Parts: sequence; C-alpha cells; structure tokens
Amino acid sequence: MKASAFSYARATSISNALELLVAYGDRAKVLSGGQSLMPAMNLRLISPEFIVDIGELTELRGIGVAKNILKIGALTRHVDLQKSAEVATHAPLLAEAVAEIAHPAIRNRGTIGGSLAHADPASELPACMLALNATIIVSGPKGERRVAAGDFFKGIYETVLSPEELLIEIELPIARKNSAYFFQEFARRRGDYAITGLAAQAVVDGGRFTDLRMAFFAIADRPVLAKAATALVGVSITPAVLAAALAALDDELHPHEEQQASASMRRHLARLLMARGVAALLGRPDLDFGGHA
Repeated sequence: MKASAFSYARATSISNALELLVAYGDRAKVLSGGQSLMPAMNLRLISPEFIVDIGELTELRGIGVAKNILKIGALTRHVDLQKSAEVATHAPLLAEAVAEIAHPAIRNRGTIGGSLAHADPASELPACMLALNATIIVSGPKGERRVAAGDFFKGIYETVLSPEELLIEIELPIARKNSAYFFQEFARRRGDYAITGLAAQAVVDGGRFTDLRMAFFAIADRPVLAKAATALVGVSITPAVLAAALAALDDELHPHEEQQASASMRRHLARLLMARGVAALLGRPDLDFGGHA
C-alpha cells in the first residue's frame, strides 16, 4: 500500500518550519527521521495533506552539557545518542535504552524528537524522559515553552504539542552523585515492540534510596511513573517492604489488553521488573524474588 497524495516542503529554518505549520495547521505533519511517520502513511493510518520536512535543520542536532544540564537537539539520531560520550557519562540510562530500540536501520534514521512527538506508549524513550525528569522545549508562533516530561504525554500517539508547534530540544539533569539506573523490557523477539518495560533512575546512599523514579512503558496509553516507588525512598528495603510496594503497583496499574499480552500478564511482568529493578539498583540480589517471566 502507498501513502495518499500529499504536498511537501523542506523547511530551511525553524522559523520557516513554524510558518508552514501555522499555514497548514492540523492538515500538516512534521517529517524528521520518518521511521514512524512513513509506515503510518503507507498503511494509510494517517493521511496528511502536507509534509514539513525538518530533516536538514542542523541547528536541531547535537548533544552538549551546560550548567549541569544535558541538552539534546530534537533531530539527534538514536545512533548518535548510543555513541555519545556525554550521554554515557551523564544519562547512561538513555544510552542503554536506545540500544534496545528496534533495529540498527531504525536507529540510524530515527530521532529522539520524532520518537517523543510520536508518543507510542510502547516506546522506550518517552519512559526514559519520565525516569530522567526531562524538560521538553517546544517552539511555536508565540515563542518557546518548557514542558515537564510528566505533562507532555497525553495518550496513545497524543502529546501537548499543538499542530502549530515544533519540539526542538530536550533537557536532562545530569546524573547526580551515587546515581544508579536500570532498564529492561520484555518483547517476543529482540527489536519487537515491548510487551512491558521499565526505565528507572535512582540515587542510593548508605544502601537506601534517596530518590527513585520508575517509569513503566507498554503498560498503558502513555508511560507511567509509578507512585508505588515513592514508598521505597528513605527506608530500609526488606522483602516485606518490597512486597507492599509490589502490591501497591498492582493496584495502581491498569494495563491494556490485546493480542500480544493480557492485562494480568502485563501486571505480572511489571511486578517482576520492579523487583528486579530494586534488587539491581541497590545491589541486593536477595530482593529479586519477583518470579520468572
């Protein structure tokens, strides 16, 4: 199947891209890496009248550190995140998660901004943004605005971006002293969409969590920052404490059900991931009692 007929323009600058988006509104779609947009168009899941290609806007590429903030341009490709020394040093969770995205051909073309704007609930990067407490920079006709990652994702393929806005940059606080991270996902085969996954970032001091953010993906219509994890901060983690947190997580999650997995299976996998994550982050293998996948 081929995409419906559409008009096309290659933006020459951010301001030019915004002018085009204002002119065409919700009839337009932004093309960055194209790894999500083009398959959807070819399957006629979406049929935009106008494509705004921002792929040549080099000012939207790059990775740098300024004032304890890791800044990533929206057009930075997955493969560049994977190879970046700055990302490996200051946001190693992101580097590990990117390595799990689909296949090399996708990682060579896909962009971080495209992934976040697409907002696939089974995608690794939106969950990483929640775990890393990211700020997403959006530009529009009225100027720039800063959106916390927790407020950015609104549902399946839905964000707070208006049709006239462009995601331009991501900011991440650099990893703090005594930081630890955990990432794991379950999929039928490597490179397939996740059935359930967890991205977690923590600060550990004296064998206790002083901060813990656990973001689950492929479990709901958007990534979910687990409230149950807050009960594990500032306390000595015993098997009983962890069991209570797992029970709270079970009550908190409302997994969707489809051909890949039932809701009960996703709940089981989420509990397993939380137990594994806590054990790994604390270096406590005795806590990894979540069972087998």
